[in-house]
Parts: sequence; structure tokens; C-alpha cells
Amino acid sequence: AELPYSVTVEIERFVTNERGGYDINGLILVEREGQKKMVIGNKGAKIKTIGIEARKDMQEMFEAPVHLELWVKVKSGWADDERALRSLGYVDDL
Repeated sequence: AELPYSVTVEIERFVTNERGGYDINGLILVEREGQKKMVIGNKGAKIKTIGIEARKDMQEMFEAPVHLELWVKVKSGWADDERALRSLGYVDDL
């Protein structure tokens, strides 16, 4: 599955639910509308596959059920914006 090289995920919500699992909301950031279409895929097929695989990996890592919701958002220039990179954890404060 091909994805754009300038893509990142921002976790907007990560909470323990009443069932002993986790509710996680992730925002997939891309630079351009064409990249958004690439991540979503034909009729949502690619984002569905990404979500299924990510959820499986997290459930294995956390040893608990995971409810994962993903959205894709275009945020032009995020990969070249030091403040955005810092908020996403890519640049340390020195």
C-alpha cells in the first residue's frame, strides 16, 4: 500500500473506556488534497485497511480492545513548519 512520504498521525484522544479497552481518535495529516485522496483510497478502502491494521497492532501491544477512529486532514506546509513539527513531537525543545 503506497502512502505519501509527508504523512503523520496526531492522536487527538486516547482514553480508557468502561469496557477496559481504549478509545483512540487519530488525525492523519497530509500536505495536499491529492495525498488525502491517496490515503482514503477508492471508496475508503485504504483508510479502512490502515485502521484495521493499526487497531490490530495496538490491541496486541496494549493487550486490550481498541476502538480506533481515523480522519484525514490536509494541513498545507506542516512538514516545513518548525512549530507544527515540535507539536507533533518531531523536534525537541533545546
